[in-house]
Amino acid sequence: MSFLELSGLSKTYPGVTALADIGFSVGRGRVHGLMGENGAGKSTLIRILSGDTVADAGEIRIDGAVQRYGSARDAFGAGVVVVHQELQLVPDLSVAENLRLGRFPARGGIVDFKALFAEVGKALDEIGIAVDPRAKVATLSIGERQMVEIAKAVMIDARVIALDEPTSSLSSRESEILFRLIGRLRDAGKVILYVSHRLEEIFRLCDGCTVLRDGKLAAHHETMEGVTRERIVAEMVGREIADIWTWRPRTAGATRLSVDGLQGSRVPQPQSFTAQAGEILGFFGLVGAGRSELMRLVFGADPASGGAVRIDGQPLEELSPRQAIRDGLVLCPEDRKADGIIQGRSVGDNIAIAARRHHSPFGILQPRREATTADRFIETLRIRTPSRRQDIVNLSGGNQQKVILARWLAEPDVKVLIVDEPTRGIDVGAKAEIYEILYALAEKGLAIVVVSSELPEIMGICDRILVMCERRIVAEFDRPSFSEAALLAAALPDSEAPLTSMVS
Repeated sequence: MSFLELSGLSKTYPGVTALADIGFSVGRGRVHGLMGENGAGKSTLIRILSGDTVADAGEIRIDGAVQRYGSARDAFGAGVVVVHQELQLVPDLSVAENLRLGRFPARGGIVDFKALFAEVGKALDEIGIAVDPRAKVATLSIGERQMVEIAKAVMIDARVIALDEPTSSLSSRESEILFRLIGRLRDAGKVILYVSHRLEEIFRLCDGCTVLRDGKLAAHHETMEGVTRERIVAEMVGREIADIWTWRPRTAGATRLSVDGLQGSRVPQPQSFTAQAGEILGFFGLVGAGRSELMRLVFGADPASGGAVRIDGQPLEELSPRQAIRDGLVLCPEDRKADGIIQGRSVGDNIAIAARRHHSPFGILQPRREATTADRFIETLRIRTPSRRQDIVNLSGGNQQKVILARWLAEPDVKVLIVDEPTRGIDVGAKAEIYEILYALAEKGLAIVVVSSELPEIMGICDRILVMCERRIVAEFDRPSFSEAALLAAALPDSEAPLTSMVS
C-alpha cells in the first residue's frame, strides 16, 4: 500500500517548465531512487515536497492525507525532512545547536547547554557519527557537515526523508555508516527518497526508482528487478552513453605550474608538484586528505607559511587570488554554493565578474560587451538557462559548474585551471560535457589540475595522478600504472609509508 503519493505535480518558472504532471507513489518501509540529469526536475520536486516551493498544480498525500504546505515548517510538521545537497546548517552554531535548533532543553527559560551536549552526543554515538557536539559547524569538513545533516533527519523521527546526493562529500567509511542508517530507517517503516547520480548506490540501496527527464516522468520502476545500468542511463539522457570518459592521449609540453615546498596551517608539511601544458593532473585521496586545502594554498585563498608557486617559470609576486588570477592561475572550488557562484546575481554577472576589469575602461562598465561575452559562453558550454538574466540559483548544479568554468574562460590568458570536485552532484550527461570541456582546454595548452574523490572519474580523465594522505602527497602514478587497488592502498593512512612513484 502506498504511503507517499504524488499526483499531477507541475511547476513553471519564467521561460522554463520545471515539472509537468509528475505522479508516482512509494510504499512504507521502502527506499526509492529519484534520478535524472541536472535540470530534469528532481530539485524542484524535492523543494515542493519539503514546502520550500508551492506547486502550480497537483497534490501530495502522506498516509492517505492530502498535504497543503504554506511553508517548510508545515512540511516539517507533517514529518517530511529533506537533506539537501547544498547543506542547510548555521555555521557559527555548534553541532548540537544545529541538531536541536528551536528545540533546546531549558531550565527557567535558559538553555541547558550541558543537557543539550549530552543528549546530542549520545544520539550521535547511537547513530555512529564521530563528531564533537560542541564543535562549531564552520570548523567541520564538508563530509562531516553532511553527516550532521543526515543525523538531523534521523533524530527528529521523520516519516518521509529525502536525501539529495547524500554521499557526494562522504568518505567510504562515512558512506557505509549512512547505508546502515538507511537500512535501519527502512526497517522502521520510513519512506526514503534517494536522489543520486551514482548508479551503484541506486542498485545497492533502492527497492525501486523513478526517472525524470526535462521535467517529465521518463520511467517509474516499482522494483529494480530486471533494471540495468544501461537502461537507467538511456532513460535519463534519452540516448546511450557507453563511455563518459572518452579519454584521448595528448602530448604534454613544458612545465606550466610549479609548486615548491608550499605549506600552511592546514597543510603543515612542505608539498611540491608540477603540471605540464596540455596535461590533466589528478589529485586523489580520502575525505580529509588535504587535497582541497593544498589547492587553496596554491590559489592563495588561504595564507601560506612557506613555499613558492611559479607559472611558466615565473614566481607569483604574492600568494593571493588576485595575483593568481592576474598571472593565469584560476580555481573552481569544491563548494559551488559557498565559494563559487554569486547568489542573487544573474548568469551573465557570474560569468563577467572576474574579467570585468579587462573591458571596463576608467572603471566604466560596458553591459553590451559583457552580454556578448556571456551569450558566447552560454552557447559554447551549452549552459541550460532561459537567458543570461536568469538568477544563477535557479540553475542546476551542472549548469552552475559550467558558469564557473565560463567565468574563468572569459579571462584572456588562463594558463592553469584547478577544478575541485568538478562533477560533484552532476548527472552523467553533464559530466561527459564537462570532461569534453577539460579535454579541449588541455589540448589548447592549459595545465588542468583535477581534484576528485571518485576513483572512476580520476582514472578515466587524467594523464597522471598524485595521491594525498594525511595532508601530504604520498604517491604518483602515470596512466599505464593506474589501478583502483593501488590508488586506494596509497590513499589509506600509513605513517610509515614512503613516497611511492609509479611513473614509467
